[in-house]
Amino acid sequence: MTLTHTHNAKNDLLQTVSLFSDRPKRELNLISSMADIVDVPEGKQLMREGDRGREFFALLDGTAEVSRRGQLLSTLGSGDFFGEIALVARAPRTATVTTTSPARVLVFTDQAFRRLIEIDPDIRLRVLGAFAERVGDITL
Repeated sequence: MTLTHTHNAKNDLLQTVSLFSDRPKRELNLISSMADIVDVPEGKQLMREGDRGREFFALLDGTAEVSRRGQLLSTLGSGDFFGEIALVARAPRTATVTTTSPARVLVFTDQAFRRLIEIDPDIRLRVLGAFAERVGDITL
């Protein structure tokens, strides 16, 4: 279910995500117009290993687990983001992410994600840094 938020309330939620925490208000307004906020139940699979990547996610509230080939890799919490590997590399998803509690998620389509990293060099560098770290973990 997509929620309706005022820009100010949505901007406050955006600032809880490490990727957006220090963005100026004007930029937060643009970012908030590019994404949807969705409430999801516990046990919801947000992305599945091997699938085509169509979205980029930021966890606003709640927890999720990241697994690969059935093995738990990490636990995500409020402020974490994921889904960038498939979008940047234009490759299948490298992991499955499943909520472990009811969660509120910020969702960018692949087109909105590309626009986001095109317009903001700081966000692009942070996303690429996370991408490099995570891809390094996959190849080790």
